[in-house]
Amino acid sequence: MSTASIPVAFSGDLAQAPAEYRTPTSRPTLAEAQAWCHHLATTHYENFHVGTFLLPKYLRPHFDSIYAFCRTSDDLGDEVGSTELATRLLAEWRAMLHESYATPGQSRHPVFVALQPTIEQHELPIDPFDDLVTAFERDQVYTKHESLATLEDYSRYSANPVGRLVLLVSGYKSEELLGLSDDICTGLQLANFYQDVVGDWVERDRRYLPADAMKRFGVTDDQIVDRRFDANFRAMMKFLVEDARARLHRGERIVTLVRRDLAATLSLFAAGGHAILDAIEAQDYNTLASRPVVTKSAKLKLLMKALGGKLGATLLPGRGARGDASR
Repeated sequence: MSTASIPVAFSGDLAQAPAEYRTPTSRPTLAEAQAWCHHLATTHYENFHVGTFLLPKYLRPHFDSIYAFCRTSDDLGDEVGSTELATRLLAEWRAMLHESYATPGQSRHPVFVALQPTIEQHELPIDPFDDLVTAFERDQVYTKHESLATLEDYSRYSANPVGRLVLLVSGYKSEELLGLSDDICTGLQLANFYQDVVGDWVERDRRYLPADAMKRFGVTDDQIVDRRFDANFRAMMKFLVEDARARLHRGERIVTLVRRDLAATLSLFAAGGHAILDAIEAQDYNTLASRPVVTKSAKLKLLMKALGGKLGATLLPGRGARGDASR
């Protein structure tokens, strides 16, 4: 189904947003809204969508609607060409989110129509969704980070909510598991930042290298703009890569504590982070000369390994029943 299948209003909610995200003139049916979210999810390659494909089929519509919320939030912040407009649209989007919780069944936007049964069936709190909007609002204001601690705090809003939603929809609510998920999500987020230093810094004016690490290792702003790789930059990147990898390792214990189908998804997220860090190491930490990439063969190996874990879930006794919320 095309996003154009739902009539779009050119005034009203999100009237200044990209056309595909504007609020429909009439409330779509649940089936139409779910089809809209599925179309959005399957036409954008993202780690989140690929990973959740490994989960049971009955959960996929829920993850399509969650992905659609994330994708729409991201694009309202990054794809409208103006910080002022992005700030207004994100504020409107947040208001629509809060309205969907306060008065379920009233929203006309397909994302919130599709999210309603997900929220109700899995008793999802508003916080993870609200935190994601906060992250995109921060992007309009903060273009640099002073320390690893501030990067970690940013990840608490921009990455960790996604992992928490995956766990909650899968039936897991314990703080221990949520914390381990946070470690994986933060590690993966940091790996993505370190992979695209020049693109973020020069092209998007987003500085995700912590200023205190730059100062500690003697790396300057001009050096990054000029792409001058030296022993100082190498030492800094090695330190940052090791920190991100330690976070991934710390969180990976979660795969022993959840159902095998969910373990396969979480393993894929963590393995994706490790693969990015491996690619950075493979070019001697020189992310200034070129963006490290995970090869197609490496991606295929990751997916096949994860699929092997999913197959095991169908052949072996699981670690928890469907929808198990005991942990």
